Amino acid sequence: MRKLACLAVGLVLTAPLAFAGEGMWPLSNLPVATLQKQFGFTPSPEWIQHVQLASVRLAGGCSGSFVSPDGLVLTNHHCVVGCLEALSTSTRNLMGEFFYADAQDKELKCPDMDVQQLRERTNVTRQVETATAGKSGDAYSKARKAIESELQQHCVNGQSDKWTCQVVSLYHGGQFWLYKYRSYRDVRLVFAPSQQTAYFGGYPDNFDFPRYDYDVSIVRVFVDGKPARTPEYFHMSTQGPKAGELVFTSGNPGSTARDDTIAQLDAIKYPGYPSALMSLSRYQGLLEAFGGESPENARIAQGTLFFVGNAIKSLTGQLAALHDPAPFARKQQQENALRAKVDADPALKKQYGDAWENIAAAQQKLLSISQPYAMIVRQEGFQARLYDIAFTIVLGDYERTLPEAQRIARFRDASLPAVEQQLFSPAPVYPNYDKVRLVSSLTTLRDTMGVDAPISAALFAEASPRQVAENAVANTKLADVAVREQLWKGGEKAIKASGDPMIALAREVLPFYLKYHKLAVDDILATIQANTAKIARARFALYGTSIAPDATFTERVSYGTVEGWPRDGKQVPPFTYMDGLYQHAKGYPPLELTREWLDARSSLDPKTPVNFVSSNDIVGGNSGSPVINRDGVLVGLIFDGNPPSLGGTFWYDGETNRAVAVDSAFILAGLAHVYHAQALVKELIGG
Repeated sequence: MRKLACLAVGLVLTAPLAFAGEGMWPLSNLPVATLQKQFGFTPSPEWIQHVQLASVRLAGGCSGSFVSPDGLVLTNHHCVVGCLEALSTSTRNLMGEFFYADAQDKELKCPDMDVQQLRERTNVTRQVETATAGKSGDAYSKARKAIESELQQHCVNGQSDKWTCQVVSLYHGGQFWLYKYRSYRDVRLVFAPSQQTAYFGGYPDNFDFPRYDYDVSIVRVFVDGKPARTPEYFHMSTQGPKAGELVFTSGNPGSTARDDTIAQLDAIKYPGYPSALMSLSRYQGLLEAFGGESPENARIAQGTLFFVGNAIKSLTGQLAALHDPAPFARKQQQENALRAKVDADPALKKQYGDAWENIAAAQQKLLSISQPYAMIVRQEGFQARLYDIAFTIVLGDYERTLPEAQRIARFRDASLPAVEQQLFSPAPVYPNYDKVRLVSSLTTLRDTMGVDAPISAALFAEASPRQVAENAVANTKLADVAVREQLWKGGEKAIKASGDPMIALAREVLPFYLKYHKLAVDDILATIQANTAKIARARFALYGTSIAPDATFTERVSYGTVEGWPRDGKQVPPFTYMDGLYQHAKGYPPLELTREWLDARSSLDPKTPVNFVSSNDIVGGNSGSPVINRDGVLVGLIFDGNPPSLGGTFWYDGETNRAVAVDSAFILAGLAHVYHAQALVKELIGG
């Protein structure tokens, strides 16, 4: 591997053509030469270190940043929905109204949030490659689990309450890095607008521009009951960026498939995304029907409905991108060119030439078990919080009987504090909501798998899916946190002795889960992992690291400029303004402004920039990412992308892909004049 990497220096110029600004770059491999050549800017080691320590990851799937020396974290409203729902009641709906704590003792603790700050990065490629050399399939999976577990245990060093360590695969196994995070699990809500304000424009405006959203929330992390000291943080600009200005995003993009083979993309085209969209549409209808029964039901389902609708629009756009013949043909040409270069070199062909066929064969095997994999392993057949609690207890007990190196990552010792934080969360449980969801999902499971399938015969031998679900929800005691703790700590003996029907349901599912998890993850997906790593090494031999790796929900930096894009023969302007916000409002959902925004209109400058677009390369997971300028000052907050950006999962087009952000000037104007959060404004701008 090291010999092949050395060849990259002389071969970078043969790399596939990339668009300017393309790439979500690891901090260990920023495109320094490109930035210097195009913008006259060279990020110093101090700049990189500052960006790393001022940026954070929200374990639920978002990004954020420290914005004061006292643990203040800026992120999106939709990134704290779980906290807002957990703190809401039938008499206080934090999704439907804004919240502001004007003193630290009024800040509300989020039951199960985890804010993670990347502290250290160590290249462990040699250790992982040595441990997995010559292995494939189940043997590769076991060897990789073992070395990752060993590295992570040593990293945490018995302090799993403080540290989270993760072995990160870059370039699909071409490189491996050990990331060490400082975990802050005492997270308290400071400010959040209503969802009506944060999601102004709703589904019609989502993934589009012009936008007028205040998708902003602020939390604070605590250590030992006091605000954490965070000396590395982003100062907030009172002016925001200018058109044409160089800006950076620092966040944790979730996942992309830009290095996937054509065989993998074909599987996403069909049946992957169409099947997922059918499932999401069915779930959306169920939630809408439940919410329509009463205002309380609507409140309970509100957050989930947002995410389901967002996912439907996102996947629809991604599927349309995959069916666009021009970029897909370009993708095919790139794969053909890489394979031709590998085949032309006898040494490379011997080492890597069979990787594409191996992946294609494994994809076919995966397709043959796609239904049980989705229904049972990914748990689409068991949607309900009470069931999720039960299965976590049952699966966790099984996994903890295994040697550390054989467990799935979620249940390794270093990860257990995060599991327990969620499992013992005092967030409210809604039995009627769970009953509706579990009835529907169990019925779908039976109909999808077939009445005579082994899992259907096991679960529904004496009762229908409806009867099983209704009995489990009506008679479970798992809404009581103390019961969960007793079962979790009591282990197999307590679980076997439990007469709880939800635990019984989870125990019946467990052997089917283990069967298909081993078949899909340990055998088939491990084969795909091993062969994608071979392709990555071939790329290194030919192109080096001149191309950014696929996203892995780890810290990345992208660069771009504040600029619009051409649409229908016209240039879309890069900014929206305060006067446009009020013009866009219609007085009815989802274009209805809240009373506090209507009352504040006269005190707001109509020329204040609201949202802006830039050519930064982002995907899901970048939500809440800070937008900073070359001085490391925060000028915006990522919350969305434009329509062409939905294809960013598979490729990037610098002419049209745009990130959408809340302007820092708008953030401060709203806090000062709409929410009268003067103490918060003072903290954000440093007094």
